[in-house]
Amino acid sequence: MRQIILDTETTGLEWKKGNRIVEIGCVELFKRRPTGNNYHQYIKPDCEFEQGAQEVTGLTLDFLADKPEFAQIADEFLAFIDGAELIIHNAAFDVGFLNKEFERAGLPPLKTFVSEVTDTLAMAKQVYPGKRNSLDALCDRFGVDRSNRTFHGA
Repeated sequence: MRQIILDTETTGLEWKKGNRIVEIGCVELFKRRPTGNNYHQYIKPDCEFEQGAQEVTGLTLDFLADKPEFAQIADEFLAFIDGAELIIHNAAFDVGFLNKEFERAGLPPLKTFVSEVTDTLAMAKQVYPGKRNSLDALCDRFGVDRSNRTFHGA
């Protein structure tokens, strides 16, 4: 069983407002063990950051200026995730952005390329109803050290 842990960073909170993906990070698991095969890409968004998004990610338009646009990396990214189960925290957010990027690139939706999408936020809400279930809250709950993390990145 091949699984991909996936995260994106974006220029803002809503793809419907024209926000774009600026970073994709993936870790491949096989039989629930890391394979060492990872995927990471910064992406030129061709739009401004919304208030606060740049501060969260630490990314700037200057840094992203020489990075490829999503359409340029779409085939490579799809080859990496092809046929896998995607595991995403707050999957609706990432899938919405990915589907919009696929649409802009003339590609069908994400679901046509992967076996399924598992949302760990939905799982956490079932296990810990009424509690904060952000990634930071879960790290605190499970004692995951974030002291070396300066920005929120994929």
